[in-house]
Amino acid sequence: MGEALITGDNYKTILRIPKVTFHQIKNGAKMRFIENLQNLVKEAMGVNIDEFQDLVNTVVELQTKEHGSVGSLQITGRLVNLMPKGEAVIVGDIHGDLEGLFHILKATDFIKRVKKGEYCLLVFLGDYGDRGIHSPEVYYVVLKLKEAFPENVVLMRGNHEGPEDILAYPHDLPNHLFIKFGGNSSNAYAGLRKLFNSLHNAVLVKEKYVLLHGGVPTQAKTVDDLAYAHEKHPRKTHLEEILWSDPCEGLTGTYASPRGAGKLFGENETDRFLNMLDVKILIRGHEPSQEGFKVNHSGKILTLFSRKGSPYFNKQGAYLQMDLDFAAEKAFQLKQFIRMF
Repeated sequence: MGEALITGDNYKTILRIPKVTFHQIKNGAKMRFIENLQNLVKEAMGVNIDEFQDLVNTVVELQTKEHGSVGSLQITGRLVNLMPKGEAVIVGDIHGDLEGLFHILKATDFIKRVKKGEYCLLVFLGDYGDRGIHSPEVYYVVLKLKEAFPENVVLMRGNHEGPEDILAYPHDLPNHLFIKFGGNSSNAYAGLRKLFNSLHNAVLVKEKYVLLHGGVPTQAKTVDDLAYAHEKHPRKTHLEEILWSDPCEGLTGTYASPRGAGKLFGENETDRFLNMLDVKILIRGHEPSQEGFKVNHSGKILTLFSRKGSPYFNKQGAYLQMDLDFAAEKAFQLKQFIRMF
């Protein structure tokens, strides 16, 4: 595949985006058409505020209607239940790295697989924006994919999409929206706030994996505490810990997090959580890593970080491309499915 240089009127950044063909699909009574990846990035760079807001509103409506059976997904509250079958591409924090996102879409052939009728999922672990100036464009691309492939794209919530009382700081997204859209950008941000409140808390792959953004909700007693963590916030700390917490080696129990929200949690808390859910491995995002991934707690936790560049300065980003029926007892066994870039 070739490369092309794309620039936007409001940006000095030059993106090298590989050409990948998308396809036309039918979404209910409407025909959603994404000609190719090249055109999609052009759309993202040139989208106006009305088009952006319409897309956000469409996806908010899709998200809020995701209950019960949605294709092969089974959704309870904000918990997505998956059967252990088919391929999944699992993407960690993007933080406005549009070039990295397009690399992942090209390398995985996600669109082509769905077109061929393969059962393939694209799961985002949250943190789409902030830090990178192309945060609005990343949101546009991710939301266009959700609009086109609602049964194949799962959007999870990160701490940068958190409730206003525990939202990440600095929160750059309003500034990035202003650079792109000008004085009416507050309307675009208001729409994204509604989107944040519709994103999923966690994904559960039966008897195998649990996926969430940050860490273990240490006070959770049942699976419903994951599914309805957003409704119990801030009375309970479940959502705060799901979005903000980090694993810590050599710690028993929990300790206050230097992030100012969430907790550091020890391996015993990971054991309790995995046992409660009857799964083997926690797959998460949230933490930068030089190689784009890391393993904690004796192979019970895999962290993915899918963007490169300042202010994180990690050498590589990484994502996971795997068959969900793969029987892994420890995260070390998943290294063969980790794709670094």
